[in-house]
Amino acid sequence: MTDLARRAAIFAALADQTRLRIVDLLTLGDLASSEIGSALDLRSNLIAHHLGVLESARIITRTRSEFDRRRSYIGLRPEVFETLAPPSVPAPARVLFVCTANSARSQLAEAIWRDASPIDVASAGTRPAPVVNAEATAAAARHGLVIDPDRRPRHLDEVRADGDLVITVCDDAHERLLADDDLHWSVRDPARLGTPAAFDAAFDTLSQRIRALSSRLLAA
Repeated sequence: MTDLARRAAIFAALADQTRLRIVDLLTLGDLASSEIGSALDLRSNLIAHHLGVLESARIITRTRSEFDRRRSYIGLRPEVFETLAPPSVPAPARVLFVCTANSARSQLAEAIWRDASPIDVASAGTRPAPVVNAEATAAAARHGLVIDPDRRPRHLDEVRADGDLVITVCDDAHERLLADDDLHWSVRDPARLGTPAAFDAAFDTLSQRIRALSSRLLAA
């Protein structure tokens, strides 16, 4: 079975709410089938059916009790949750975040990435603004990060280097680059509203995306 087929089989088995509840219980410890039935108020024939599906998908194992040999304990295979995760992505030499002005979203992304990952990072714009947006600097500061307010936004052509993983964080930059980026994250422009709440929302969106990607790169 390929890794993709294995993941598909696991997801299919866990699409049933009862089986998902059983797996939730098993994340805490091993249980006999009677204990699962008591915890979930299920008849023995239903428990047997659901455990059979989970066993066929290689999600659970059964271990005979060393004390009462008539009794078996159900446990999760230790690799199940690692199998469910998307495959790792080869780590680049550097991550380069790009937006239009290099004054807000890409600057925030650079600051967040630097805090989250040891992989080198930079940012740039397709049409750089004269200065970094003060609200972006303030949003970073509210989250304990630093954007140098005196740094000059730079053009993509000044910054881009071989080996960069180019991530556009605005639709304008993505569409102007005509697929000359590697990944695109559609993040709303906080400067359109210009409020602290809009910049915090952009920060949160970028943080979630960066946590997800950086964990996969570090696992590569």
